[in-house]
Amino acid sequence: MPGSPDSEPLLTQGFPETLDVDAVLASGWQPLAFQQFILKIHSRCDLACHHCYVYEMADQSWRLQPRRMSDAIADRTVQRIVEHANDHDLPGIDVILHGGEPLLAGRDLISRLVRGIRGGVATGTRVNVTIQTNGVRLDETFLRLFNSLEIRIGVSLDGDQEAQDRHRRFANGRGSHTPVSQALRALAAGPYHHLFNGLLCTIDVRNDPLRTYEALLEFDPPAIDFLLPHGNWAAPPPFRDTGSPTTPYADWLIQIFDRWYDSPVLQTDVRLFREIIRLLLGSPSRAETVGISPVRMVVIETDGSIEQSDILKSAYQGATETRLHVLTDSLDRALLHPSIVARQIGENALSSACRSCDIVSICGGGLYAHRYSPATGFAEPSVYCPDLYRLITHISQRCERDVARLQGGK
Repeated sequence: MPGSPDSEPLLTQGFPETLDVDAVLASGWQPLAFQQFILKIHSRCDLACHHCYVYEMADQSWRLQPRRMSDAIADRTVQRIVEHANDHDLPGIDVILHGGEPLLAGRDLISRLVRGIRGGVATGTRVNVTIQTNGVRLDETFLRLFNSLEIRIGVSLDGDQEAQDRHRRFANGRGSHTPVSQALRALAAGPYHHLFNGLLCTIDVRNDPLRTYEALLEFDPPAIDFLLPHGNWAAPPPFRDTGSPTTPYADWLIQIFDRWYDSPVLQTDVRLFREIIRLLLGSPSRAETVGISPVRMVVIETDGSIEQSDILKSAYQGATETRLHVLTDSLDRALLHPSIVARQIGENALSSACRSCDIVSICGGGLYAHRYSPATGFAEPSVYCPDLYRLITHISQRCERDVARLQGGK
């Protein structure tokens, strides 16, 4: 079956470039086509966020990238996405415009890419486009453009003013909460609310969780993504003691989960909680943060390089590289790159500790980048392992009690 090789582990070392792709193919596995295309249309940012994995962590390749994706690279990127979608007869694809700060790329490039992809795919192929922005430049002009192009908008916001301005600042140290909240009010309270895709909040456990959640709810987001700060065994995330069983991030998230779960009215979709519940009920995961579903995402950098998840830039220099490029290589070639194959073979790429864990099908080893160790590559559990175990078991116990209560009432 695609994405489901034999149960014997095929990735015997933690560095995916050592994976024997021919052996994986011989096991009966076949790659699954990419469905999500992350386009890095601008490689610089107008904020200097302390926790940014692009600029502040191990991989500094952004310094060598052109600031803006050229029209020539944009056109070839369109061609590669269109041929991939059409060759694999995909019923729908997701295109995510990203950066840096993608609004710095300008309206013309955004229009060129979106109109090109939508105009090129086969009739019947749905093209969902979102843009992930820090919100600083999100004004009426951009909102009108996104409305005309049917582009949904995700905005990064870490909570109230104190929480937002702790990390998400301009280079001169000035906080960004005021301009971002103004942009969000225009998006959320006006005629463009239907474009609102949700908020992305990077967790800082020093911020009160419920106050953070309430601050995000003020903008009526359809969804919230709570992002664990990126880190690994070589560079642990803040307040995560790798030798300790304490669970500061689970404790923080559980307070929000209980508030969200017990609410008589669903005020927003919290994607991490929803994905865990889906997995507990036997559905496949739809996010790379949890579960073992094959990852079907590819990144195209500003210079046209075809790369893996840009979150891997938090691990080490060159972690995202495939040495493929839109000018010379089809996206199908990337499907057989060892590092991408490793992201599609599920449990067979996990460490022995993860494979023997009772919640492996739910946790899936956690986010791939968070497993990295210089000694063993990605053959480790997540650096957040205790937090993930506590969060998942808490959610599982809450759901089990409710199911038992419903069954008892029959």
